[in-house]
Amino acid sequence: MPRWLEVMFSKPDEPLTPLARYTQINGFLYLALGLPIYAWPGAMAVVGAGAFEGQESGLFRIIGFAIAVIGWFYVFGARTNRDSFGLATFGDRMLVPVFVLPLVLTGQVDPILVLPVAILDPILGVGAFVIWRRQSERRPV
Repeated sequence: MPRWLEVMFSKPDEPLTPLARYTQINGFLYLALGLPIYAWPGAMAVVGAGAFEGQESGLFRIIGFAIAVIGWFYVFGARTNRDSFGLATFGDRMLVPVFVLPLVLTGQVDPILVLPVAILDPILGVGAFVIWRRQSERRPV
């Protein structure tokens, strides 16, 4: 196996912290959501996006791929076992509604496509923050 693959798949020296485990689980969730969208973009039409016109199918494939890549980075970022990575996921998730809700309010995006993300991402981000606070309180100084 090439060295870079060995390094990439190597296990951390210490067991994952609660925050790292949470971040990794979230990464698997993103992979589980993104890959099916890539494989079957028509599923978005089934859940309420309506029939595709033009190149929307390809756009949804790109969105599914992007979601899967985020999941990939969450999974492998969590393996660093660093609180800084877990807390970065809190920061980026708090920004999601800031960027997507104006698109809904101005009619540029169908609410059914982005409201679940605009609600779920901040909730998952707050979960990361709460886990970090709890694990920080338990660590001896």
